[in-house]
Amino acid sequence: MGFLDENYLLTNDTAKRLFNIIKSLPIVDAHNHSDAHEIAENENYTDIWQAEVATDHYIWELMRKRGVSETFITGTATNEEKWMKLAEIFEDLVGNPVYEWVHLDLRQRLGITELISKTTAQSIWNQAIHILQQENKRPQQILKEMSVESMCTTNDPIDLLADHKKLMDIYGKGYIRPTWRPDNAMNIFRPTWVEYVEKLGQRVEKYPLTLDDFIEALRTTHDYFAEFGCITSDHGMLIPLGFEVNKEDVEDIYERRINDEETTEEEHMLFMSYMLHEFAQMDVEKGWVMQLHIGAVRDARESLLTIIGPDSGGDISNHTVEIVDSLLDLLNSYDEKNPILDPKYRGLKVVLYCLDPSHQPTLATITRAFGKNVNLGAAWWFNDTPIGMKRQLEYISSVDLLMNYAGMVTDSRKLLSYGSRTEMFRRVLADVLGSMVEKGQIPEELAIKTAKHVCYDGPKHFFGF
Repeated sequence: MGFLDENYLLTNDTAKRLFNIIKSLPIVDAHNHSDAHEIAENENYTDIWQAEVATDHYIWELMRKRGVSETFITGTATNEEKWMKLAEIFEDLVGNPVYEWVHLDLRQRLGITELISKTTAQSIWNQAIHILQQENKRPQQILKEMSVESMCTTNDPIDLLADHKKLMDIYGKGYIRPTWRPDNAMNIFRPTWVEYVEKLGQRVEKYPLTLDDFIEALRTTHDYFAEFGCITSDHGMLIPLGFEVNKEDVEDIYERRINDEETTEEEHMLFMSYMLHEFAQMDVEKGWVMQLHIGAVRDARESLLTIIGPDSGGDISNHTVEIVDSLLDLLNSYDEKNPILDPKYRGLKVVLYCLDPSHQPTLATITRAFGKNVNLGAAWWFNDTPIGMKRQLEYISSVDLLMNYAGMVTDSRKLLSYGSRTEMFRRVLADVLGSMVEKGQIPEELAIKTAKHVCYDGPKHFFGF
């Protein structure tokens, strides 16, 4: 077997057959961090650093780990100088999926098969500049080339979605969709929260805002996003705060915080729990899916936050995060009307993403207990690797059901990797199912059915693409 050859990650004949069946299915991506402005402007990338590394903190972290100066990562060096520094240490990244992803990107999107190293750096740089200037290598054309049928960007509620409007005018409502992510409204503990409430008030042309006004303003933006084809809300949180809370308590907390009076950490948790219930109700009314990204300890490395800012590669996981109590309150609140007794009640659809692998058994048993509306999301972030995907898929198949898996999401901040990340997942899925066939656990025809469902039919139906 050669590096990234046709049998990459496929360890048996059945897996190879399965992958050939699913490899060309369209991509429906319910969560990524793509820039709608970049897609709408549709300008050619200037060079390989801009297209491949400039927004990717996965690579930044590994460069720092190998001692590369910040000048050549997020600093003032030219893009060519940064690429040369990356190439100098790229061979040291073997074993990390970044080594595979980037080479897959070069091969699949640009047709460059050279291995990245100090000796090939200039050649790859020159080839990429030429290829990236071609008409079919602009963002919109790259998405079409990768068979992206529909994708959901991540957006703040106050976003006016001007770029989504441009894209909707070209492609219709269902292609580049926004995702409603109200973290800035929910995170009352942040120093910038009061300022954000003022911006929200400006967005709806009403200020000051009472708690009811605040919620109604967010509902206005929720309605606005729906006009652009939004089908999901997204929530990044250390703890899935969903405790049931009295409104009177929250009104007092809100008023004191909006007036810059002292509030406690416990009160912040109460406020955030109350708001998550409000968001859930909005989602239920529209039939949206609520995506919960759980467990990230943000900006653990203070120097990065101070010098560069958030999302710069300083986040970590924490296996001690409490998940069960607060999450069960939320899920039970929207399971009160028994769907068996009241078939018209559609309930809250939820996807749970796991950052720390030690949380997987807890989340898998929760999704098993709560039926078809609560499902596991793709192996996320530190689990978004061949080994993380494999472990998750094997565990899901034995505890929950693969047929209820919410499907692969790219979580990508760069378009070039959409196809590569999806391909890696589909290869791992084919290998997991193929191994089960080879061991006599499942018939091959059902492995084919499951593979197609997990890759395309399942997420398309669950999210409503």
